[in-house]
Amino acid sequence: MATSSGNILLIQSGGCTPVINSTLAGLIENGQTLFPQSRIYGGIHGIEGVIDGKILDITELSNSQLKSLAKMPGAALGSSRHKLLPNNIEPLLKTLRTHNIRILHIIGGNDSAATGLSVSGAARADKYELQVINLPKTIDNDIVLSDHSPGYGSAARFISQATFGVGRDAEAMGINSPICILEVMGRDSGWLAAASSFYKKTDHDAPHFIGIPEVIFSEETFMISIETAYRSYGYAVAVVSEKIRSKKGSLGRENPPIFTDNFGHHYFKSPGQYLSDLVEKKLGVRCRWEKPGTIQRSLIDAVSTTDREEAYEIGQKAIEMARSEMNEVIPTIIRSNNPEYDYSIGSVNLKDVAGKIKYLPEKYRPNEQGYTSDLFKSYLRPLLGNPIHDTEPIFNLL
Repeated sequence: MATSSGNILLIQSGGCTPVINSTLAGLIENGQTLFPQSRIYGGIHGIEGVIDGKILDITELSNSQLKSLAKMPGAALGSSRHKLLPNNIEPLLKTLRTHNIRILHIIGGNDSAATGLSVSGAARADKYELQVINLPKTIDNDIVLSDHSPGYGSAARFISQATFGVGRDAEAMGINSPICILEVMGRDSGWLAAASSFYKKTDHDAPHFIGIPEVIFSEETFMISIETAYRSYGYAVAVVSEKIRSKKGSLGRENPPIFTDNFGHHYFKSPGQYLSDLVEKKLGVRCRWEKPGTIQRSLIDAVSTTDREEAYEIGQKAIEMARSEMNEVIPTIIRSNNPEYDYSIGSVNLKDVAGKIKYLPEKYRPNEQGYTSDLFKSYLRPLLGNPIHDTEPIFNLL
């Protein structure tokens, strides 16, 4: 494939992560080095921009601009949740031909992997030479065949700190607002919710309950955990994923989805709000309901140093894969077995990732008191970056 005479297109897709722009910066920096004769373009708002012919020449970004870009929240090129439709293919290929795009990099998750395969197949059918190399990103940590995904460590860092702080606040407020429900992201998997347990060392510490999509949610079990903690310690904290499910489906199931995206993912009213109302009704005390929402994937002060460095390196590695004429692949993170955290970057075929979900394994799942295993904490610890309170005792005056 004669990619050396063609140009490169980069797009960002799906929900933003705290380090998605670090990956973008790594792509641009190494693209400038390994493909000095090529122009580097960015699709405005992902695949939708490519379909509409809206792409930006970003070849000449300076080192100082790239360093700044790597630290910025959001998606610098604009993101998209668009699922390719048959009538999108012709205008998309027209944009690729017009700008002589021979390498396409899509930074995204498992749905974006499916998009990458679709574009590659369409180009092949049209006899247009194109390499498609996706790059992983998701705060949900649900991309299969990789130890973890860029974006997860930073969001997990935020959630672990937020849970610690919410617990201290609820305990301090006492009878005025002693219970809090923290609702976190995680459409199909509980990796983020599980991270809330990182600073929990005793029964007294938050969280006292964790709800994840992989485990059928029981209101009775939830209420027992919360009431037990409240009666024992004067406060209680629960952390729940945004799509926890009971035996009958989503909580508050009498209501239809409030939103369905182009990939068919349904979004319902908040389970956190539903559970807060339930607690207040059952226990007769104030229950706060907190939903950090996009804050958990955009707070730059919570970015993990490990996460940012790995995201940047994956961007650089993807360009090396393109130079080696690899196609329809996605980089993966391979954790070493060394006592000290170390990793390497491998690759797998896009078809083995597209549309698949990596669920939280049973060995990592929380129990009914909000604990996760030491094994999970060992997995999580290096991904959080520089530690906060990890080795210090929790100091109580009360």
